[in-house]
This record gives sequence, C-alpha cells and structure tokens, in this order.
Amino acid sequence: MIKLTDLTKLYKGLRAVDNLNIEVRKGIIFGFLGPNGAGKTTTIKMMAGVLKPTNGNIVINGMDIAVEPSGVKGCTGFIPDRPFLYEKLTGIEFLSFIAGLYNIDNSSSLDTRLLELLELFELDHWGDELIESYSHGMKQRLVMCSALLHRPKVLIVDEPMVGLDPKGARLVKDIFRDQAGKGTTIFMSTHSLEVAQELCQEIAIIQAGRVIALGTPEELKESTGIDGNLEKIFLKLTEGKRIAHERSLSSS
Repeated sequence: MIKLTDLTKLYKGLRAVDNLNIEVRKGIIFGFLGPNGAGKTTTIKMMAGVLKPTNGNIVINGMDIAVEPSGVKGCTGFIPDRPFLYEKLTGIEFLSFIAGLYNIDNSSSLDTRLLELLELFELDHWGDELIESYSHGMKQRLVMCSALLHRPKVLIVDEPMVGLDPKGARLVKDIFRDQAGKGTTIFMSTHSLEVAQELCQEIAIIQAGRVIALGTPEELKESTGIDGNLEKIFLKLTEGKRIAHERSLSSS
C-alpha cells in the first residue's frame, strides 16, 4: 500500500532523509520511530505532498505521488503534529469546508457522516461551537475527523497523541485499531515508544535520515538480542549508531 524507494531530501547539502526504502502492507499500523532530527517529519511531509523529494519515489495505493498527486491525496488522510485550523469556523463548518476540498457532495449523507465522526471523537456536543473555544486535545481530534472524512485508504499520522489526555489517547488508539481492522493502512510517527509497542505490527527506526532497523517487534528483538520492550531496543540501536557516527566524524 505504501512504497518508498531511495527517498531523499536535501536541505542546503544536509541529508535530512537519506535513501529510505520502506514498504508497508495494507491494513497494518506501521510505526516510524527515531530521535529528534532523524527525518521523521520531513519524510511524512513528503508522503503527504507538502514537500517535494530531492530524489526517489513515493508510491501510495499504486500511484506515484509525483505523477498522480491528486489521486494520492484523494485516497490519503494526513494528521500533522500540530492542529492548524480556521478558528473562526465552527467544527461543523470546518468539516464541511474539508468535504468541499475532497469534492464530497453537500447532501444528507454528508451531514450524517459529519455527525458520525463528531460523535466518534466525542465532539458531537461541540459541532456548533467556534473552534477557538476548543482545547488543544479537541482541536487534535477535530483534525482527525477531517482526515477520516473521505474514508481514506492510507492514514499518515505525525505524533497523534500530542496534547491528548489519557482518555483521549485511549479513544484515538481504539479508533486506529478499528480503522486498521477495516483495511486502512496507518503510517504513524511517534516519540511514544509505549504507543508504538501497543499499536504497531511493524516498525522502522531511523537515525540521521537512514533506516537502522526494520521489522516486526519480534524481529527487532531477535536482531538486537534484547529480550525486552521496545524502549530498550530503541535506545540500544540509536545510541550505538550515534557513537559510531561521532567516531567516524572525529577520524575524518
């Protein structure tokens, strides 16, 4: 469902993303992990069509984003790490606006869909309130409503739990599991290793723009020789690569 081939992004000579090669199967929650500055958000923005790659290809649902950008965006939902919203609109007005971007007809079926999503994310009593009155967590859940509005086949998510209280985080986890169970592929970047361990069937760990580990949680345990949780595996891999990188720089 998702295929990244030699994906690269340069910023003034700096390789923010360096020849990523990742394939993601349909209907799984795929964790995309790495320390700060590893290239996670840059990768996600390229997948969402916000940034143009320097090199490489992004294929989603069989379509190359460079060739069929509208087709890719039409089957993809994007949840950024921060909810940028039109705060002078109500929740219903904002979702209606997003529906227009996806050419979803303004009909009774759309009204039903809007109310269904607001209820799903426990915002049904706030649909007619201005977004500026929402808490940060409510805004984040409204963005998630908008990302699911057109029933995407792929959901690209950057730090979904930021700003959510424990109840909201549990709600979002349950919704993600339900969406994956219905065949939606979820590509999720997160700093929360606990969330990744709980939700993800497959995981990629990147550092300095490169994949340093890829596989199921069990495969990562076997490759590292660590019979522990994902946090221990992550720390061993990223710390080892950091030390090796520093030694390489000092010797050169």
